Amino acid sequence: VQLQASGGGLVQAGGSLRLSCAASGRTFYNYYMAWFRQIPGKERDVVAGITSSGVRVYYADSVKGRFTISRDNAKNTLYLRMNSLKPEDTAVYYCAARQGSGYFPTGTGYDYWGQGTLVTVSS
Repeated sequence: VQLQASGGGLVQAGGSLRLSCAASGRTFYNYYMAWFRQIPGKERDVVAGITSSGVRVYYADSVKGRFTISRDNAKNTLYLRMNSLKPEDTAVYYCAARQGSGYFPTGTGYDYWGQGTLVTVSS
């Protein structure tokens, strides 16, 4: 599966953005999907994940209550709604996919990655 992330940009603290990740192929519904972010010089960390059915989700503590991950399997698209953004949310955001119907809250085992989209939150 090929992934194309979009929706990043510059926003003021307290603002909102919605990231999208368009997936190619006919088997998007077979993949667990996640959003990661990476600050220059630091490791890539998982932000949120969602099971193939969309029933179960995972959030890192740093974004709980502010970010919402969702997916539309009919449109082969993954979303990340980000509210109440903070300067420390500034990073390159990546979408990623791994096969399976299970729940994978860790940040390992991903087979496919999007190209990343930059989110900058100004104070």
